[in-house]
Amino acid sequence: MSYRLGVDVGGTFTDLLLINEKNGDIHTAKVPSTPHDSSVGVLNGIQRVCQNAGIDPKEITQFMHGTTVATNTVLTGSGAKVGLVTTKGYRQVLQIARSFVPGGLGGWVIYNKSLPMAPLALTIEADERIGADGSVVSKLDERALKRDLKALKKKGIEALTISLINSFANPAHEKEVAKVAREVMPEVPISLSSEIVPEMQEYERTITTVANSYVRPKVETYVNNLKRETRKLMSDVQLHILRSDGGLASAKAAAAYPVNLLMSGPAGGVAGAIWVADQAGFPNLLTLDMGGTSTDVALVENGKAQLRRETTVGDVTVRASSIDVRTVGAGGGSIAHVPELTKALRVGPESAGAAPGPAAYNRGGELPTVTDANVVLGYLPSGEVRLGGDMEIRKDLAEQAIKRVAEPLGLSIKEAAAGIIDIVNENMYGALRLVSVEKGYDPRDFALIAFGGAGPLHANALGKLMNSWPVIIPPGPGVLCAYGDATTRVRDEASRTFIRSFSQTNVGEVAKIFEKLAASASKALDQEGIPKKDQTTSFEVDIRYHGQGLQLTVSFELEDLKKRGLDVIGEQFDEMHRQLFTFALPQEKELVNLRAVAQGKPTNVRALSVPKGGKDPSQAAIAHPTIFVEGKDQKATLYDRSKLMSGNEIQGPAVVLEMDSTTLILPGHIGKVDDCGNILITPAA
Repeated sequence: MSYRLGVDVGGTFTDLLLINEKNGDIHTAKVPSTPHDSSVGVLNGIQRVCQNAGIDPKEITQFMHGTTVATNTVLTGSGAKVGLVTTKGYRQVLQIARSFVPGGLGGWVIYNKSLPMAPLALTIEADERIGADGSVVSKLDERALKRDLKALKKKGIEALTISLINSFANPAHEKEVAKVAREVMPEVPISLSSEIVPEMQEYERTITTVANSYVRPKVETYVNNLKRETRKLMSDVQLHILRSDGGLASAKAAAAYPVNLLMSGPAGGVAGAIWVADQAGFPNLLTLDMGGTSTDVALVENGKAQLRRETTVGDVTVRASSIDVRTVGAGGGSIAHVPELTKALRVGPESAGAAPGPAAYNRGGELPTVTDANVVLGYLPSGEVRLGGDMEIRKDLAEQAIKRVAEPLGLSIKEAAAGIIDIVNENMYGALRLVSVEKGYDPRDFALIAFGGAGPLHANALGKLMNSWPVIIPPGPGVLCAYGDATTRVRDEASRTFIRSFSQTNVGEVAKIFEKLAASASKALDQEGIPKKDQTTSFEVDIRYHGQGLQLTVSFELEDLKKRGLDVIGEQFDEMHRQLFTFALPQEKELVNLRAVAQGKPTNVRALSVPKGGKDPSQAAIAHPTIFVEGKDQKATLYDRSKLMSGNEIQGPAVVLEMDSTTLILPGHIGKVDDCGNILITPAA
């Protein structure tokens, strides 16, 4: 018997999902995270989930893991001391950067730009030059380089980046510099821009490679420690790390190219949502992942998440594929306040976090939060019923907190709480519009799937705002990210810059390059022992109108390209341009970057199933509380989700409880339980 294990490490909890590869049976566990060393919580969770399943950890053969180590390293500024080698005359490439200032027209007044990850004092120049066509303009001066590298070593650098001008066209000089550097500093990890992102645009290529060097020592240490400890528990287990684009990387690739892991955490939730919705028969989705501090949203079309070619963490933007996730500072811990100047209610982005947390948790928090508002309105249970089975919710403390904003507004406590919920819902509505309406998609064509600890409480209201139906509440919304980790495929990609107008190239030349890229991308899968028959390859091209700065990414089949020519790409580009900007141009089109993406086969995971029942869900009813909804008190029904059956229809207003989340169904809406245990909420009419 063999098992696959998915593990997602969050700020508060580590979620685990164990899958029997033979029959698809699933076991879950949830343990406290250990921020000082995430691997401790992971190992505790492995012991727990194996106990729950009654198996020996040595039966686990595949271990898939979503991690925030790389993300947190950037956000906390705790990365390596990075040295940088550039071409002579390009030493200030990171200082010049791109002229972009976040905020409004006056943003430059208050914007404090963070220092480069590779400071000028640790940057040296190599006397060399490669032309844009890949020709050697000036040979590398190795003697001067060796002298400068020795001086750099004395400054105590912990990682080295090599990013030379036009190395995307010819990496020969970067490899020569790396050879000399390994002689001078053999213990220092080296990142080459021609390996990390062999594409044009010197700043983007350099900052991406520097970011890789910055997080590499920490990620490498974490991955190697985790690999060593899990091998003790699980002997021959294969460790994979979730990439920002929703694919899996081998432990070796994750340690060498950690810049691809910067959005590993949010990618797991989207991947899990895709898997759950696929079982329920919904290929087009808007995803809503609401936690304690923030909410992540994304769009999925035809079972595939929208990707972007850039990843942003804090104020660092790198050239690495990631799922197009947008984040807004709206979570269960978001703090409500009334500014003295405007006397208008505001919610977030400040959060009460886990310590002290919302007032209702009785852990010392006093400020009013979204969670407290949900408690006051009756959406989160208090008194006899306990959150998650063991956490007591104090409604009296929640009311005291909400009173802080109710009095300045001249409202009752319940009216103020309802206002807090309305505002946080509007904030999330704006984020959902960013990934749908503002990209030319009609949200009415998409279902809305909500997960995370707080997502199901707000999902019905957001379904009304977006007019996206059904609203899908999966079983175990709080552990959905672990589903994503366990059901994702191994993935790798290869790319190169190839700037040609359609008239300057032909199908034969382009197809030949794509075939080489496909062979390169599949090498990582070969090394993982994935048979060729289980590998699939997709192809992408970054394309633009000639003379245009903007470029869009188009996906296509290589066989279609060979049969129909470059028009296969051009027609799709025109259509995408119309969708985004309402028009297409008659100008000639130009290829910019070519890319091949190789993936392994999907995981054999059996969808959850629940016993069949009739429409009446009364066997799961546990109480009949009064909740404040739509401006008045209304009688609702409280349900235990574990007792719901397929075919049950839950009439709103209702609250559905489970271990890791709570679902609110509004008046005039109905929640139908499907065969997989999902609650599908739609207007009753």
